[in-house]
This record gives sequence, structure tokens and C-alpha cells, in this order.
Amino acid sequence: MKKILILCVLSACAVLLKAQTEESADPKAREIIQSLSKKAKTYKAIKAEFTIVIYDRNKQPGDPQKGSLCSKGAKYRLDIKNQTVFCDSATTWTYLKDANEVQINNVESDPDKGNISPTSIFTIYEKGFKSHLESETKSGAATMDVIDLYPKRPEQEKYHTLKLTINKDKGTITQIMVLMKDGTSVKYVVNSFNPDADLPSGTFTFNKKDYPGVEVEDLRN
Repeated sequence: MKKILILCVLSACAVLLKAQTEESADPKAREIIQSLSKKAKTYKAIKAEFTIVIYDRNKQPGDPQKGSLCSKGAKYRLDIKNQTVFCDSATTWTYLKDANEVQINNVESDPDKGNISPTSIFTIYEKGFKSHLESETKSGAATMDVIDLYPKRPEQEKYHTLKLTINKDKGTITQIMVLMKDGTSVKYVVNSFNPDADLPSGTFTFNKKDYPGVEVEDLRN
């Protein structure tokens, strides 16, 4: 379950990496995503907190889990229940809290990464989806745009639809819903977002001294 959860988180980050700007059946959706992309390119260092809820095939929610992400350039630190992933752009350290164990991989050989990376969450929107503006709603005083994204190559993905909820006034994503082909779904709610965070230099590396008795499994070639 730990492995599944972290893959779900990284998959959600990949969603934000691949959201398209070049092709759309819906020009309104394309305009919103392009505006989001333009603003995202001004971000310096990101710190965000989020909540994850996994729904089963009967649409019943599991227990909410809190998480956080710090990223700067190609570096990131991802914290979710029982796991912390550090990446300094060359090496990833996956720390399993319950086992007091850390697994070390090269970035290019990390089996959990592939082309999935949280480094550009909330930042770069490229290609890979067709988009459709599903609705424009109000949440208090804020206007929310809900955009459906459909992968251009659905046979390569485990999901069939992604729903982005965007605060139109702030130009930020507030929620992502990943609808899986097996009938399950994963919801990510952004609780806080700071695009100009002051992050200490040691944020993105694992320091063995901070984890007494940690077991190290070095999987690098």
C-alpha cells in the first residue's frame, strides 16, 4: 500500500507536467491552461501542502492523508504518510519511516520515477492531453473552472480522465481528481501553496545523521 500511495502522488504530479497547451478541442480550456502555464513560469521555489483521499470502486472514501511538497528546479522533497522522498536532481532517497530504512536510486534508474516527476508540480504545462472546460462554478467569492483532461494515448495510462479545479481569480490549482480505469479514483486537495518559499539548502538531500540506526539500501548501479 505504501508503494501504491507514493506512485499515486507521483502520478498526480505527472499530470501537471504533461497538461497540454498546444492542442485542445475546447479553446476556452486551452486559454485557461495557457494562462496557468504563463503564471507558473514565474514561480521560484514551491512549498505546498495537500490532502489525498483514495476512493474504492463503490465511491467510498478511505481515510484522508496529509502530505507536503517542496521543489526548486529539478530538486524536490515529498512527504506523505510513512514516507519521505528526497531528490537533489541526481539521486533520490526514499525513506520508509516505519522500517527506518532508506532506498537510494539514481534519478534515471529510479523505478518509481520513469517520466514521472513532482519537480514541476504547479509549474509547467506541456503536451499529452485533450482538454474540455466542464464547468465554471462559485466557491464562496471565488470562481472555479473545472477542466477535464483526456490522455491522447489512453492505452498507456491507468486513468481515463483527470479533473483539474482551478481558482480563476488566483490562477492556481486547488484540486485534482484522477479517475482510474479500474473504477477507483484519487482526489488531491491543495491546502496551501507558496510559490516563493525560502527553502534551506539541506531540504533536498537525505542526511543519515538525522536518522539514527537507519538501514541503507543502495540500489544505484
